[in-house]
Amino acid sequence: VQLQASGGGLVQAGGSLRLSCAASGRSTSRLNMGWFRQAPGKEREFVSAIGWSGGLTYYADSVKGRFTISRDNAKNSVYLQMNSLKPEDTAVYYCALGRSPYGSRLVDGYDYWGQGTQVTVSS
Repeated sequence: VQLQASGGGLVQAGGSLRLSCAASGRSTSRLNMGWFRQAPGKEREFVSAIGWSGGLTYYADSVKGRFTISRDNAKNSVYLQMNSLKPEDTAVYYCALGRSPYGSRLVDGYDYWGQGTQVTVSS
């Protein structure tokens, strides 16, 4: 299984970005998918997750109300719409494919990881 994340970049505070992640090698339609991020010198942290049908979504408190996760099972893809970005959102963002139908906030809840895409928010 390979996960390819894209959509990162440099944006000013208050701006928006949309991250995409496409999976190949197996169907993701029955498994949860998630986004994590890692800033320099910090541990990887949970950002958002979505259950297999898209009906269940989970967010870190720090992004709730600003980020929206969605998925398209026909395209084996998951997306993260990020609005009202803040400098503290700066990190490498990783998409991940889980092992259960439901979302997980834990790094250990995911078996496959993308290569990461850099998001930089300037003040």
